[in-house]
Amino acid sequence: MASILFLPIFGILVTIACYIAGYLTQKLIPSLAIPPIVSNTLLILIIVYSPLTLEQYMAGGNIIIMFIGPVTVILALKIYQQRVLLIANIIPILGGCFAGSLASLLSIWFFSRLFDLDSVITMSILPKSVTSAIAMELSARSGGLGNLAVSMVIITGIVCSAFAPFFIKIFKLKDPIAIGIAMGSSGHAIGTATALKLGETEGAMSSLSIPVMGVMTSIIWLLLF
Repeated sequence: MASILFLPIFGILVTIACYIAGYLTQKLIPSLAIPPIVSNTLLILIIVYSPLTLEQYMAGGNIIIMFIGPVTVILALKIYQQRVLLIANIIPILGGCFAGSLASLLSIWFFSRLFDLDSVITMSILPKSVTSAIAMELSARSGGLGNLAVSMVIITGIVCSAFAPFFIKIFKLKDPIAIGIAMGSSGHAIGTATALKLGETEGAMSSLSIPVMGVMTSIIWLLLF
């Protein structure tokens, strides 16, 4: 049994099973269940309370992580399909990403000062709304912890994916471009996955916001921190 747990395919199957469980739970209880939270909670419980260790799981988990890059590149197809819309709205797209980047950095900095967090923690959680690779680099340049930075990126994406549809309804947002930019600039790839479910335009705007957000955040980071 122990030898089976070390097989990469086992970690992959566990991940797929948890994802399916989260998806099915949403179908059964759409008003309560949030797939990313359900699947991640279930996966944590399995690792903590079953014979499966984190090291054994990551033998397959690392293979899944390897596909994040190619999947992000595939999103470029959505951008190409919406190229006319992107060119026509280039100013609001750039402006929205700049505002999102500035708001994200300054709000985290403000609350870090308010709760007297040390500089290491602050610099680790500041780049929460960009991709993991950019967050790790920015955090490391300023004395932060790379692992914590990645954790915050993942948590931010899950929160965005879970609650963005709720706030869209509450504030009665109708513009697909605004919705897409908001989800991409705050929830990066995980938020984009949810945006794609809302519509093709939302998904295209969200996926475009990921690289723009990375550039904007890097520039503001160098100027302010």
